[in-house]
Amino acid sequence: MRRTHVAVAVVSAGLLTACGSRSAPGTETVTPGASAAAASATASSGPGPSAPAATPTPTPAASLGPGEGTVSVVALDGYAEWGGVDPKVKWIGTFEKETGCKVSLRIYDPRQEEKPGDFAPASFDVVSATPEVGGRLMAEGKAAPLNTTLLTGYDKIPKRLRTLPSVTRGEQVYGVPYVWATNEVLYDSGKVRSAGPESLFEDKGPVMFRDRPLTLADAALVLKERGADIEDPFDLTDEQLDAAAELFRSGDEGGRLFWHDPIEVVQAFATGSVRLAQATPYHADVLSHGRKPVKVAGDRPVTGWADSWMLSAGAPHPSCAYKWLDFTASADVQRKVSAWMGLAPANPEACTGAARRICADYEVGEPRAFKDVYFAVRPEAYDKWVERWSRIAP
Repeated sequence: MRRTHVAVAVVSAGLLTACGSRSAPGTETVTPGASAAAASATASSGPGPSAPAATPTPTPAASLGPGEGTVSVVALDGYAEWGGVDPKVKWIGTFEKETGCKVSLRIYDPRQEEKPGDFAPASFDVVSATPEVGGRLMAEGKAAPLNTTLLTGYDKIPKRLRTLPSVTRGEQVYGVPYVWATNEVLYDSGKVRSAGPESLFEDKGPVMFRDRPLTLADAALVLKERGADIEDPFDLTDEQLDAAAELFRSGDEGGRLFWHDPIEVVQAFATGSVRLAQATPYHADVLSHGRKPVKVAGDRPVTGWADSWMLSAGAPHPSCAYKWLDFTASADVQRKVSAWMGLAPANPEACTGAARRICADYEVGEPRAFKDVYFAVRPEAYDKWVERWSRIAP
């Protein structure tokens, strides 16, 4: 899914307009693993010096040496900003001034994450990883285990996020949670009296789903509520996976729509072209500020996801990489990315200023925030999920 900032202005007619992509002019969206010379888009004056590939580290670093002067960052759109789109939205420059590590930045599209050869360990230092990407990196030995005692902001992150299977393997930690969200059922109360998770599959369309193979887990939750022997919606047998896929093909097939970009959800409800959608609490907040009668069903359980920062097993610049991990775990940076992306910060201390509204949407710090949320993890048979989903949303 391509990440976009959903900023909304309410005009006199009450319609919504939303911002587009934050990618600055000249920043190339690339396939991770491409050579730095061909694919890097540098966040400051130029790329840092090249370095030989490092040998994958089987155990976490015990200590850090002086910074190497540069760090190669592979990021989802909007997760590492330098002011190229909005001069007020930037934190890369602050990192460079504080650490002396120049950032070489590449933006990647997660829809290309399954290409063979992606994420060569020596081609990057740190990566902002979705659960799908992070799971792949850990499974293939391309992510390095972390020494979290070297990260000052790590303990501020709730244990629930720190111990997710999408960032851990056994006793080892591989990812530092950055932002998270839940998948909720949104409905137009002017057209639908009430709604719940099953409404997405039972109500007459048009209905909108997030275009992502892991959306099959939301169908699995419906099956679980109907009595299926499913403990974890991201861990399904072949038969359960088929049954989940079948839910998308039942009923009003012509009314099934799929979104890549969050702006599509806002536009669809704003124009009245959908009745229900799988989206986030922030979508509902945006639409309510636009005076649209869109509500959150509020039923649990639901699925969710947490994106994290990971260290390459072959990081050429490990000291600067750890400095980046520490920097992005701070409340100041997470406050900025939360306000920019409309996603909940992993560090609750970020819930002030511009992020206060976002934190309220996700109930950050409240007992309900994580209650009955199944956080995404890359299934062991992920290729089967991709194949089933390709039949649903080709």
